[in-house]
Amino acid sequence: MVSRFFKLENRGTTPFREFQAGLTTFAAMAYILAVNPDILAHTGMDKGALVTVTAITAAVATTLMALFTNYPIAMAPGMGINAFFTFTICLARHEPWQEALGMVMINGVIFLSLSVSGVREKIIASIPLGLKIAVTCGVGLFIAFIGLKNGGVIVANDATFVGPWDHTSGPVALTLAGIMLIALLVARKVPGAIVLGILAITIAGLFTSNGAGGKVTDLSAGVFSMPASASPVFLKLSFGFLKSWPAFSKALPLIFTLLLVDMFDNIGTLIGVTKRAGLLDENGRLPKAGRALLADSIATIISALCGTSTVVSYIESASGVEAGGRTGLTAIWVAIFMLAALFLTPLILAIPPCATAPALVIVGIFMMQSVVEIDMSEFETAAPAVLTIFAIPLTFSIAQGIGIGLICSVLLRVGLGKARQVPFLGYAVAFMFFLSFFKIWPFSSP
Repeated sequence: MVSRFFKLENRGTTPFREFQAGLTTFAAMAYILAVNPDILAHTGMDKGALVTVTAITAAVATTLMALFTNYPIAMAPGMGINAFFTFTICLARHEPWQEALGMVMINGVIFLSLSVSGVREKIIASIPLGLKIAVTCGVGLFIAFIGLKNGGVIVANDATFVGPWDHTSGPVALTLAGIMLIALLVARKVPGAIVLGILAITIAGLFTSNGAGGKVTDLSAGVFSMPASASPVFLKLSFGFLKSWPAFSKALPLIFTLLLVDMFDNIGTLIGVTKRAGLLDENGRLPKAGRALLADSIATIISALCGTSTVVSYIESASGVEAGGRTGLTAIWVAIFMLAALFLTPLILAIPPCATAPALVIVGIFMMQSVVEIDMSEFETAAPAVLTIFAIPLTFSIAQGIGIGLICSVLLRVGLGKARQVPFLGYAVAFMFFLSFFKIWPFSSP
């Protein structure tokens, strides 16, 4: 029954492969259970409640995506957006976290209206095929960069911006060993190569020094724990900024910025992951894009009600795709693991970054393979594509990368007398990015 519902045979997958893929995706994104509460707690929100809410919102939103679309896409509170929520809206703009949740809610309502009307689906269709492929490649570089950073292989450097760390340190050595191990397993076509690599490095960490008197993999916190109550943040959103024009005009730029970043980070993730999973049609369009965006919009509203920053599609879903995930059953397993993590948080969090970092690097390599599908012989296609590929990791933002590539694409076509090839929404979106980049109202305040 499950196989028929998720059409496993049609997608060339099996229940066990979907399980492996779900476990791989969860292992790659489990860090959010610790990182999201740590960031949002700076606003004064209860950290224990945030752990519970992070897991619950991720599970509910991921289940919605699975049932609406049958795609192997996992969702959770977005990195970057949670930092904007905390450090810009709450700390820099001095908005109470309850008001910030209200802004997330308004953002979700706008999202929902755009999704129901079909506008967001048309925005995806307005992005040229070459640029969509470039987004996949740029996201691949982005993921690999994050993996190398999480594993300590590269660190900040005042002289060269980034540079290598000590490769003889335990965590870094394990990261490099993990990359080579998973690469070898993948090359030999070993099933579940990424999961096996994560498990192997986690076990090796039990016997490897972390350089601070302990081991890389630490199980001292135990295995089980009871989840904390979500009541300190659940349904605590406030809409005081709607009571007067001065307050609303102050909140409007923040809402617009949330809208822009949320929309294009999600679009970039959907394009990147589904392209790699072979779910785009021959014209580069995403079937059921409307349903995916509807699930995303509802998830944004749920996140505001539950008490966390915006829930988004997770690019780490690509790791599950590379492990063989092709249907929503992969996402269902991720949701199950998220709920289980409420009781197994110490065990889940014992998986060290150096164990998941190699998986991200390998996934980045897989996604970069799509670059051969871009027609580099046509400069008007190559220029926006290459700029997008470079900009996504270098700006640390999928949305920024899409914006730079789209503006370049539009300007080149206009300059070459091909203005009619650009749909109206293409111009509209490029203009929105232009306003954002140069901080012109309504994007000026943040």
